[in-house]
Amino acid sequence: MPYDYIGLFAEDAERASVLDELIRLGMRPRGQVGRVTLFAPDATPVASLPGGGLCVGKLYDNHGREADLTSAFARQAEKATMFRQLLERFWGQYVVLLPADDSSGAVSVLRDPSGAVGCAFQPRAPCCFLTSSVGIAAGVGLYRSVIDWTFIQHCVAYPHLKLERTGLAGLQELLPGSAVTLTARSHADSQAMWTPWQFLGGAQHRRDPATAAGSIREAVTKVVDTLASEDGSLLLELSGGLDSSIVGACLARTAARVSCCTAVTPLRGADERRYAALIAELLDVELRACTLDFDDARIDFPVPASSLRPAVWALSRSVGRIMDEAAEHAKVSALFSGGGGDTVFAYLTTASPAADAFRAGGLAEGCKAVANLSRLHGCTVAKAAWLTLRKLYRRPHDPPAPDTRFLSANWRLPSLTPHPWFSAPRSALVGDRERVLGLIGTQLFGDATPRGGGRRVRMPLLAQPVVEACLRVPSWMWIDGGRNRAIARDAFSEALPETILNRRSKGTFMNYTASVYRRSRQTIASFLLDGSLQAQGLLDRAALERYLAQPPVARDDTFMRLFDLCMIENWVRHHR
Repeated sequence: MPYDYIGLFAEDAERASVLDELIRLGMRPRGQVGRVTLFAPDATPVASLPGGGLCVGKLYDNHGREADLTSAFARQAEKATMFRQLLERFWGQYVVLLPADDSSGAVSVLRDPSGAVGCAFQPRAPCCFLTSSVGIAAGVGLYRSVIDWTFIQHCVAYPHLKLERTGLAGLQELLPGSAVTLTARSHADSQAMWTPWQFLGGAQHRRDPATAAGSIREAVTKVVDTLASEDGSLLLELSGGLDSSIVGACLARTAARVSCCTAVTPLRGADERRYAALIAELLDVELRACTLDFDDARIDFPVPASSLRPAVWALSRSVGRIMDEAAEHAKVSALFSGGGGDTVFAYLTTASPAADAFRAGGLAEGCKAVANLSRLHGCTVAKAAWLTLRKLYRRPHDPPAPDTRFLSANWRLPSLTPHPWFSAPRSALVGDRERVLGLIGTQLFGDATPRGGGRRVRMPLLAQPVVEACLRVPSWMWIDGGRNRAIARDAFSEALPETILNRRSKGTFMNYTASVYRRSRQTIASFLLDGSLQAQGLLDRAALERYLAQPPVARDDTFMRLFDLCMIENWVRHHR
């Protein structure tokens, strides 16, 4: 089950009506930090910390053993010091609450870098709370859902960026790896306590390929083994690609009961059964293959009232449905996937790895990287060198550019709300900048992966030890031998079937998605042109009508932008 909780300041925690509703929801007091009382069901692990703190969720040491927090922190330290010690010595899925360093009764909150445990908070009147799910606060009458249209305006231009601000008015989300201090009626600005930049460049780099591969193998194996041991039974969502296959190979070493499922479509291009079956065979289990029907990929579908922002679109909803059915059939307690593997394993599609090699590795390393880049992309060495030079001398653009397609020209584009990881060191390499932007994008994966049945959704490749181990490997080493994700392949060369290990491509759902678009054009037209975004003056009606009236063109993926807008429109409709 997910780790549910809500923290309330004294005046709200003592209200009889609130207490009655919390009891009805199966919650009880589990401890107090400052003036905040923490409520959680018995199934949610809550541990005490020295100095009056509480940890919601699970913490593990560097060997994957559950942390003994009492002996780990023998004496009380300042909250910033304790937060740093937690991040340096442990990992897991947790939210930690510590009393503020003064006597105000305020509480300081840290969310683990993986963001596996939710942490939304309302920092101002009429009630200050923090919770794993706003549905809990709404269920006890402490929050009423109201759309923040300023956020929605930002979202239509930057639909794949997770920020502290949410789509619900007055509600914020503590970003992974960040900390915030809350009082009864206000809050201090949040602070990034963990960022990817701590592990990139300079002395952090592991230049020896064998050492790098060993550290990644150790980290992934430890995380998968720890999480699988806790869950006991799980469904592995197999895509047929390298990342989920690596998770599967690690699961073969555990005692967990594993089931496997892969999604296929009625069209060519996404049938990965041949490759998924190899991992199922490795695990000695049957592979369940489920077909995505076109009718499943609806653009108008219910989303949880507790969702904080638009993140679920038609394809993720339909995949979620069949995975839920497979998990229910297998009677498992968790779902595992290789989500985030492309980003964590530095699957960069530009010339930036070679540019990084010249800047940080020198001439010989740079020339070798250019040759690897040529092999990776099947182009001439001259073209690879030219692309590398362009990367070397172009000014990097860290923040993502806004997507203004189909947006009204009369609407003023909002300025980009900064993410704490945008602040790159001046010496940052261009490939490392691209890697960090990719990691920012993975923070939405939990929101975008709808799964039901109260099961935990595990993405082991986004766990803190794995991310840190991979960040320490220079970007150019990931294209060694003209292979993408080369160090990950080396790390698991003895555990994976050669067919998967040597594979360079993977099936795509693009044909299926394009077919859904062709079948749904009229529905999409009415959904957007008669919807809330249009009523707010955000959309360019004429541009939408022109595009939707044209037959789809081969290799034109502009329709994916329409799915983004439908995702936002659908979220708004179900939160009005």
